[in-house]
Amino acid sequence: MKRYIFLLIVIFVVPLSATGQNNKWSLDACIQYAIGHNIQIKQQELNTKLNETALKQSKLSRLPNLNAGTNYSFSTGRVLDMTTYRFTNNSVNYMGTNIGSNVNLFNGLKTNNTIKQNKYRLMASMAELDRVKNDISMNIALAYLQILLDKELLTVAQEQVGITRQQIDHTRKLVDAGSLPMGNLLEIEAQEASEEMQVVNNTNALDIAYLNLTQILDLDSVGGFDIMVPEIENPDSNFIIPKVAEVYADALNIMPQVKSADYQLKSSELALKIAKGSRSPRLNLSGSFNTSFSDNRKKILGVDPVEGIIYGEYPFWDQLGDNRNWGIGLGLSIPIFNNWQVEQGVSNAKINIENAQLQLQNEKNQLYKEIQQAYADARAALKKYLATKKTVSSMKESFRYTAQKFNVGLVTSVDYNTAKNQLAKARSDMLGAKYEFVFKVNVLNFYRGKPFNLNLKF
Repeated sequence: MKRYIFLLIVIFVVPLSATGQNNKWSLDACIQYAIGHNIQIKQQELNTKLNETALKQSKLSRLPNLNAGTNYSFSTGRVLDMTTYRFTNNSVNYMGTNIGSNVNLFNGLKTNNTIKQNKYRLMASMAELDRVKNDISMNIALAYLQILLDKELLTVAQEQVGITRQQIDHTRKLVDAGSLPMGNLLEIEAQEASEEMQVVNNTNALDIAYLNLTQILDLDSVGGFDIMVPEIENPDSNFIIPKVAEVYADALNIMPQVKSADYQLKSSELALKIAKGSRSPRLNLSGSFNTSFSDNRKKILGVDPVEGIIYGEYPFWDQLGDNRNWGIGLGLSIPIFNNWQVEQGVSNAKINIENAQLQLQNEKNQLYKEIQQAYADARAALKKYLATKKTVSSMKESFRYTAQKFNVGLVTSVDYNTAKNQLAKARSDMLGAKYEFVFKVNVLNFYRGKPFNLNLKF
């Protein structure tokens, strides 16, 4: 079970630790930090502890109980002295003490079935804890990849501005020499302003991506937070995407949401046995010890031939010793009619079993749909990446050719900017497809119990 708790922990092949590059966070460090600090995880851990306590209590319920008690009363007038069972007109101070124990011998196996049921509830709670950890880890991985993508998109935008500024310098020289009209320079300067705005937009998107990740981590501030940038290989057309059937077969055995639903079903089946156990007779064994004291009771000191029985004071400790009594009992309770409560309980338990069966099937169906979607998204992303890769290659050559013609005045600045924008868009689309593919392939691997790894070998 432990090796699946951190299913999304990344294994980075880097020479430095997460704190070795100006305290930059690796994906592994982010996931481990969230698992140790996330409130949802802490809440589920508390729920698990409650189920552990319930299991311990159900096991301890097999033991006999033991209770002690005492009571004191003061009565006056015509009073029944509980130590002599005689009425007296004197005031009476009475104290009784008892110790009793009771143990269940048979109750329709309800105790044993309750223990089993609480075991499954605990296992379901532990599976839910794994599920929460996996969900948090998945969100962190997605936010982490979004930062990496936004970093590259920002780099593309900054490179565009750099190219445009070089062209401005070149165009200004041609305008000053009279080879080009001033309008060409103004159009390129307008393009520069537009591209600078795009840099601002990409910078804002990167800031939001950082904010999103730090909020998932529940960090107080974004300031000083940065992530490590691993080397991510470009996808290859020969990469074999795991098939849906293979992934689903592995996922059924390891995914906590399926395990949790299965444990809940087993718990519901035991609940039915517990409900049926209420039809059985109950047998219990009890024992007790009692003693008492009354200040109205007198002790027989002897018999006088003339005066008869001679009474004297009856000391407290003497009374407690003399009034001792023990008892043991065996009780049998046979249910005959209880307003159909047992039958209703059995009926409700059967309904809960059907509901748990549907929930289990729903979790399996949902898992299959998620795997299908991840597989379809991975294939689509790979196709898009390979297509945009060709497009980028063609666009680069086209832009180089357009730039040469623009420099000699054979095309307008509009044609030049159009070619440059098309290249930038193709590069952005290629990067988006690349990171989408990396994420979806890792999702498929995650469903097979493999750790989230950005260093995929294509």
